[in-house]
Amino acid sequence: MDDPTMALLRRYQPWRRFAEVAFWAVVLGAQVVFNSTVTWIDLGRGVNGHAFWEPWAWEITSNLAVGLLIPCIVAFERRFPLRLATAPRNVGAHVLGSLLFCLAHVAVTQALRYVAYSLMGAPFPVPGWLLTLAYEYLKDVRSYVLILIALFSYRFVLLRLQGEARVLDAPESPQGDPPPAPASRPERFLVRKLRREFLIAAADIDWLQAQGNYIGLRVNGHDYLLRSTLSDFLGQLDPARFVRVHRSYAVNLDRIAEIEPVDSGDARLQMKDGSVVPCSRRYRDALGAAAG
Repeated sequence: MDDPTMALLRRYQPWRRFAEVAFWAVVLGAQVVFNSTVTWIDLGRGVNGHAFWEPWAWEITSNLAVGLLIPCIVAFERRFPLRLATAPRNVGAHVLGSLLFCLAHVAVTQALRYVAYSLMGAPFPVPGWLLTLAYEYLKDVRSYVLILIALFSYRFVLLRLQGEARVLDAPESPQGDPPPAPASRPERFLVRKLRREFLIAAADIDWLQAQGNYIGLRVNGHDYLLRSTLSDFLGQLDPARFVRVHRSYAVNLDRIAEIEPVDSGDARLQMKDGSVVPCSRRYRDALGAAAG
């Protein structure tokens, strides 16, 4: 019987990108409403010379700029991951990243506000840049950290539900015997999911996908994560069985049901489990040679 958690995750995957975008849209939209209302009240409802629309323009442009920059933060964190092993050497990069985030946020926000004021036929108040940057950085560094915390929390939940795989440790040698040589090609992986542990065989992997600091393993209809790069992990698998078919995908040749060419020169691989894996044009010759 299929694992209900994995069934739920599979139903979620087609909607994952939409759900992620919708989450940030709701969070940033709520900030616009709350912050604009508070600012409007603080300004005395226009008594202090500000029109009703101005607080809304300020908050909409600021949060829109943040929304546009969130994918950049995601990509930057993947390039400089903050894990226990990498944090000491990558913290400095993220300090610089927070500064770059602030500069980009201020630049995009001011450009959007200039457009907004022009559309409303109002003079655009030119800020004092040094004071503005110092003030905004105090806020933006908090936003940067909160965005990272949200990313880490989301990944942690998915990882706990999906399970993380690792190469199974070699058995200990009897006392006095030399340790066995490490296997160059792991045959099994240990998977931990929801406090349970079980084994999967390398031969049962249908296909692999690069996912940032992890690779996703598709195994008998289930999905697992393994902390590695696609290139490094493929180096441990049997090259007669596993072949790269895309910058982000590799497949088990025994699990391909059909190769469907497309007009661009690429192809779609219909797998025996019903899934579809893209094959880019640059890898088609290698796939044909390996399959032959």
